[in-house]
Amino acid sequence: MPLAGQGMLLTSMDVDPADEADFNRWYDREHIAERVAIDGFLEARRYVAHDASPKYLGLYSTRTFEVLSSPAYRTALANQTEWSNRNIARFRNMIRGVARITASRGQGRGAVLGLVRIRPAPGGEAALRAAIVGQLDPLPCDGLISMHLLENDPTLSKPLTDPPGVTSPGAADWFVLIDGTGVDAVQTTAGRFDRSVAENGSTVVAAGVYKLLWDLSKSELGS
Repeated sequence: MPLAGQGMLLTSMDVDPADEADFNRWYDREHIAERVAIDGFLEARRYVAHDASPKYLGLYSTRTFEVLSSPAYRTALANQTEWSNRNIARFRNMIRGVARITASRGQGRGAVLGLVRIRPAPGGEAALRAAIVGQLDPLPCDGLISMHLLENDPTLSKPLTDPPGVTSPGAADWFVLIDGTGVDAVQTTAGRFDRSVAENGSTVVAAGVYKLLWDLSKSELGS
């Protein structure tokens, strides 16, 4: 599989323009490296919206899905730095998916990412999965590199900004990731999921395009 590991943490948020300088400095100088250093985390990638909402997107790959509920990760969540707490409090419109990577096709990752957010119809998950997997073929389309399906765990997928006891309406959503080299190819491919999703009785909640800011792998961390 082109994606490393079997688990994926997806986070997306808006930030007030007045806070963006500190937010980006925190992400680039502390948060990404801190998360990648957790036992079982393999790599992280940061994106900014080209035509998408929320504006910022982060993807964190883990060796197994179970890493995302491990003691090491829970300890990190319970012991945020002061800089982290200050910036997390500024998040707006946050999405947080704790997901299994259930399908991944192609080779490598691109500088452009399409993100299709899908809300499965209850009871239709198997048929929807089969329909999506049947479309995860980047080879026929120039400008596509790889394609992936992420399925949220509804128990673990909770925005950090939600009050205790609140269940996010998108906790059980799925995401299709489309890695490519050009915006046009990614946008066109993202739009092709509307029909197959609707035929299953499910819903495309949102679709957008992001551009890569930077990435970090475990092997690149300093000792």
